[in-house]
Amino acid sequence: MLILILMASLFITLALGFYVLVAAPHHAINRTFAAFIGLMILWIVKDILFWGFHAENQDATWWAMASFSIGIMLQFALLLFAAVFPENRRPRWRRIAVFAAPLLALLPMLFGGALWERVGFTHGEFSIRLRPAAYLYGAYNHTLLAVGVAQLVSKYRRYRGTLWGQQLASVILAVVVTGALTTLSTLLPALGVYQLLPISSVFIVLGTLIYAYAISNFKLFSLQTALDQLRLFPLAYKVAIAVAATGLAGFFLFELPVAIWSFGASASGWKRFIVLSTISGLLPSLVLILLITKILSRPLRELTETTLAVSRGTYGAQTALTSNDELGVLASSFNAMSRKMAADIAQLKNINQALIRTEKLATAGTLAAGVAHEVNNPLASISSLVQSLMARASDERDRETLRLILQQITRIVSRSRDLMDFARPKAPARSPADLNEIIARSIALARFDKRFKQLTVRTVFAPGLPPLPLDADQMQQVFLNLLLNARDAIGEQPNGGEIAITTCRSAGEVRAEISDDGSGIPPENLERIFDPFFTTKAKGQGTGLGLAVCHSIVTAHGGHISVTPQAHGTVFTVAFPEG
Repeated sequence: MLILILMASLFITLALGFYVLVAAPHHAINRTFAAFIGLMILWIVKDILFWGFHAENQDATWWAMASFSIGIMLQFALLLFAAVFPENRRPRWRRIAVFAAPLLALLPMLFGGALWERVGFTHGEFSIRLRPAAYLYGAYNHTLLAVGVAQLVSKYRRYRGTLWGQQLASVILAVVVTGALTTLSTLLPALGVYQLLPISSVFIVLGTLIYAYAISNFKLFSLQTALDQLRLFPLAYKVAIAVAATGLAGFFLFELPVAIWSFGASASGWKRFIVLSTISGLLPSLVLILLITKILSRPLRELTETTLAVSRGTYGAQTALTSNDELGVLASSFNAMSRKMAADIAQLKNINQALIRTEKLATAGTLAAGVAHEVNNPLASISSLVQSLMARASDERDRETLRLILQQITRIVSRSRDLMDFARPKAPARSPADLNEIIARSIALARFDKRFKQLTVRTVFAPGLPPLPLDADQMQQVFLNLLLNARDAIGEQPNGGEIAITTCRSAGEVRAEISDDGSGIPPENLERIFDPFFTTKAKGQGTGLGLAVCHSIVTAHGGHISVTPQAHGTVFTVAFPEG
């Protein structure tokens, strides 16, 4: 009966460990729990081997050493679990090393046999006589347990009222109950009571169930969770079931009949063979499943998570998976596809914005041409009449009024001409031109402006730029407009403000950057900055055509113009392909 209980404990522990590990093998919590399960398996196996098949006068030194050693390791597994749960953070190995320092003295005592005088069976009766060092070892063991519980209680106070708090409460309950029962089973032998000692692993299995229940967000025994697992059926579960089914089929079809036939009536012989062969067969199967989980399931999970991230809109997401097998090739191909997808989507966005801007420009151009045509003819007639009145007027006061009217007519004609130029820009007369020279001439023209003279202009021109096929006059208009816009953005500053102009060659392009330390452009206006009739200047200080005309001219030359906000001010970049 005892062997059946211990074997059941072994299979329950294996199932729990595998379920939790495969659920998220890349999480520190799940890996720590798997380490705890591995130690539990060792504990149960040594109890099966000792309590199930002991001789009448068998020495138990190896069993005692294994029990003391695995018991301490279980406490360190608890410390690791308390460090990473529930935040899934990295273990603090230095802290663990500090708590492990006393082992430098205790382990030699353990393996030197200094913890007991005798342990084993005498005429079929188990007994153990401990030395004082064993109680010191036990105190150290319980100190580690207390530290782990204290850390979990501290986290529970922090997360009380949350799901993490509920999980921590369950884990604390499991630790306290398991610790109390195992302590009882190990202290009673000091009083000569050994009945609970063979089933001490069962107490730990009860705690392990609560552990797994908490880690799985209280869904371990949920019917819906089981149905979800059957529906999703991860690859690692398929492999595990296939390995387990193969092992069970081989056991019942071959090992069991062979054992019964070989040992005949000797029930103890074939039972011993079945138990030991089952335990020995678990090891390669477990190693095989763990290797498959590491080599196949875990990489596929990482790749799946990255794929899901891309499907949710995180274009360009890449997996860090690298190997020289089919999974590595698949991951590399996926990363290339994700990068290409991100680049294509960005290009499509740019094309879409360009199409929208072109449509706006075409609409605005048609409107501007119509308005200019309808306004210019009446203005020409009004201008002729005003000039005729000026010629006949004798009173200076009347002449001054007529001159003022004529000035306003001239102003309207100028704006009308701007509209016509915007609506029907002339084709660029391209010829090889030096971009540095064009910018220098634009700066010289801008210096005639009184406010521009007060600014500090810094230039860093790259030497040896290749000549570009440009219309120098139109390019001069572009850079002059950008310089005057920078002047307006800087405004009135105590130190006068600064404009920086740089040119360079990069990625097959010749670029010019004009940056200022002005007020900058609000983020919500960045997408509209090149739209016709859009301006951030005060009413009456701008028409909103300057940047639209610049964009049209640069685009007509095969280049592109962009704006980038910075901490203080704005950077406009004008770029043209070489050659």
